[in-house]
Amino acid sequence: MADEPVDVVVIGSGIGGLCCGALCARAGRSVVVLEAHQQPGGAAHGFERGGFHFESGPSLWSGLSRWPSNNPLRQILQAIGEGDLPVVRYSDWDVLLPEGHRSIGVGCDAFEAVVRDLSGAAAVEEWRRFVAVLQPIAAAADALPLLALRPGVDMVAQVLKQGPRLMKHLPAMRHLAGAFGPLVDRHLQDPFLRHWVDLLCFLISGLPMADTNAAAMATLFGEWFSDDACLDYPLGGSAAVVDALVRGLERHGGHLRLGTPVESLLMDDDRCIGVRCSSGEEIRAREVVSNADVWTTTNWLPDTTAPAWRQDRAATPACGSFLHLHLGFDATGLDKLPIHTVWVGDWERGINAPSNAMVLSIPSVLDPSMAPAGQHVLHGYTPANEPWHLWDGLSRGSQDYKRLKDERCQLFWSVLEQRIPDIRDRCSIVMEGTPLTHQHFLRTHQGSYGPALSAAQGLFPGVNTPVAGLWMCGASTFPGIGIPPVAASGAMAAHAIVGRKAQSQLLNDLGL
Repeated sequence: MADEPVDVVVIGSGIGGLCCGALCARAGRSVVVLEAHQQPGGAAHGFERGGFHFESGPSLWSGLSRWPSNNPLRQILQAIGEGDLPVVRYSDWDVLLPEGHRSIGVGCDAFEAVVRDLSGAAAVEEWRRFVAVLQPIAAAADALPLLALRPGVDMVAQVLKQGPRLMKHLPAMRHLAGAFGPLVDRHLQDPFLRHWVDLLCFLISGLPMADTNAAAMATLFGEWFSDDACLDYPLGGSAAVVDALVRGLERHGGHLRLGTPVESLLMDDDRCIGVRCSSGEEIRAREVVSNADVWTTTNWLPDTTAPAWRQDRAATPACGSFLHLHLGFDATGLDKLPIHTVWVGDWERGINAPSNAMVLSIPSVLDPSMAPAGQHVLHGYTPANEPWHLWDGLSRGSQDYKRLKDERCQLFWSVLEQRIPDIRDRCSIVMEGTPLTHQHFLRTHQGSYGPALSAAQGLFPGVNTPVAGLWMCGASTFPGIGIPPVAASGAMAAHAIVGRKAQSQLLNDLGL
């Protein structure tokens, strides 16, 4: 392999990298996906301990159970022959908010009942008007699927090329590239509604509503507040989604190599021609795609290569990091646990304030195969709100590290004990993670969720780089953080490599 170049090397088997690799393989390219760790999936990987199947990343999924779907991940799964991924549909999740404990249903009627209870009939009418404002924006986003976009091509030009089918959406499309906050400011005044939207934005993007992309949120509203809205849980968890992408990659002739960390990018003059692995092996490729974060990718390049671009991208601000809790515990007598609970401490502190929000997921509520009989498995995390500076310079395993971990992770237990007072006594497995854990296993800059790029300042950088033969995908590129965006970015990088004809064939095959 070191002597004969492959068509495409993808660095990193996160969702974006696997989507890119699978679509390139589907188009007939020879593809190798390299993963530093022993399990694929990046932030979406799963692992097993004592019969418990733990998740490490995303826990809220939607748009997987139906076809057609506007979810780019679902579209890619369909394209690579994995569209029949088994999922369980469900319609509500719990919240522990300053206003109290509520079960929140997706769909208009269920949410309006909560709004009426908390804020009254006037707030319900305000919410209905807001949803009506978002409908044409969601329709515009749906009319121009992310898989139809090509990197470096102006969106208006693509609208004009698509013809009359898209022209009716042109007035609403002006909102797609901006932030969601201005729309909220113009149309929502009720404090609870504004806080709720801010929470949804933060859960989706790791940023408050003033910085979150309007197109992503309009699409989410189109999915979560329609008459037949539901959430989806893939049987087997996030690892099952990753396994499906790997199967699709390999079905079309691509290869996944685990335990193969990359040390640097190989250059021939100004062109990237492959990668050098930490083992010393060199893998030559006609095209290289980095699914690593932007800080890691720029560090792989020589100092003399694209210095201005490297300096600019290396200065990208980072979202906060995570605390994690993984539990295996006795389920006896716990018959009505929700699959998800979202906790918020104090709205006035700001949704992204440290230790102010938490997500708890118990997937074995819907999928008993995730845990041994009579047991539950839990993943808790603080979403992109743990400050890196608290951990910078500490060594994993040191006494100072252990003391800080115990102190910071106490938040999980205080929230869990509100629902399960004897949770500590029920546990057979307890694993607590920190930003250093996150950094170690995901090889991410400062253990970060990804770049903190505000939609108010324009679009995320694209998949293009100024280095010939080098592309990027994942959370460091357009359209940003989250499962649908990183899947779409993988598709965009693939489109750039395989060309317009292969992309057109893909869209025709999917009916997009």
